[in-house]
Amino acid sequence: MARLLVRIIAAAVGFWIASRIIPRVHVGGWESLLWAGLLLGVINALVRPVIVVLTLPATILTLGLFLLIVNGFTVWLVTKLVHGVQIQGFWYAVLTAIIISLTSWVVGAVMGDGKNKG
Repeated sequence: MARLLVRIIAAAVGFWIASRIIPRVHVGGWESLLWAGLLLGVINALVRPVIVVLTLPATILTLGLFLLIVNGFTVWLVTKLVHGVQIQGFWYAVLTAIIISLTSWVVGAVMGDGKNKG
């Protein structure tokens, strides 16, 4: 449960960093950030796998780069469902998805993968 909370907070921090770096990304407050992080986790768990399977030919053809578009779409979908988080343009959603991925990666590296080594 704590790990899930850390992932939600990492996604929220990613949204916040994106709002500070990218001029067309706006967040309303910390409540909106937490809801966006939670919803992004739910969408990544339920919707994203279906989209990845449906777009597998495009992903293979682009050597995986199409996954950036899929990630951008999931972030764009979150902005349409959470009041207080706005991204003006799809490519800004893709940039936001990259920032959220980097933030989550850093948090995961710091926290470890949860497996005991030894």
